Order: sequence, then C-alpha cells, then structure tokens
Amino acid sequence: MSDTPVTDDRDPAAVVTGMIAQVLDLAQTWPRWNGVPLPADDRVYTPHKAIRRVTDHLIDHLAEIEARLAGVPTIPDRWHASATTTAADLAEFTPLDLDEARSRLTRLSQIFEVRLRLLSEVELDHRDSDAWSIRQVAFHLEESLYYAEAVGRLP
Repeated sequence: MSDTPVTDDRDPAAVVTGMIAQVLDLAQTWPRWNGVPLPADDRVYTPHKAIRRVTDHLIDHLAEIEARLAGVPTIPDRWHASATTTAADLAEFTPLDLDEARSRLTRLSQIFEVRLRLLSEVELDHRDSDAWSIRQVAFHLEESLYYAEAVGRLP
C-alpha cells in the first residue's frame, strides 16, 4: 500500500463502494476454497483473512473520519493486520460465511456512501497538518482490494 494516496476526479464514495463491490464479487467464489492459505508477497491469505482485513480497514478509517469531523482525537488502531493469520482465518469459508460478509460489507458500503456524499469538496480536501484529507483516505481504502485479490477468483 502506498504512502500518500493518489486521487483523481472519481467520486470518493464511488471509490469506496466500488472497492467493496469488487471484494464481494471475488468472494462469491470463496466457498470453493480448498483450505490451503494463498501466498501473496511475504504473507499468506485466506478468504476469512481477506474479509477481516477489508472490514477492519474500513472500520478503522470510518472511525478516523468520524472522529475528525467531530473534532475529537482519533483512537490509534491496534489491529494485528495481515502479518497475523488467526485460527479463525483458517476456517472453511462457507456460503453462510459469504452471506455474513455480504451483510457486513454492504452495510459498511452504505455508511461510507452516505457519509462521503454529505461532505462538501472543502471538507473532503481539508487536511490537518500532515494527516491525509478525507478524499485521500477514501482513495487509500481502494487499496484494500489487495487482500481480496490475494485470494482471487477461485475456480
């Protein structure tokens, strides 16, 4: 993932919701996962781990955005991130797991859609000292697709 997110003329809400749609599109195939973790760069990924990482990343930055807009300090994240593969990450990914992931991620998609579309261009582009703008945060979230692509579209 990059250090400073590059933005373009796309709507930030569409960037986040589009990423989530792509993750769910790939996840449709994950109930066929054979149980063997998939290597990507210096890590391994599984369907559960990919969903966990995407969801955690969305929650982390949603909390950051809301805290910044409320004018309160953000809470530092304490996620173990993708360096850790938990026992739960190694579990079979069933159609019920896909349904749960779909429910979770579509709700997060709606929250980002509503929140980001309510912000003005000035609010989207405002930066406090060296913090990323909310627009940059949205474009950074697009990089979460990496986790789902690490698992990929399963045959």
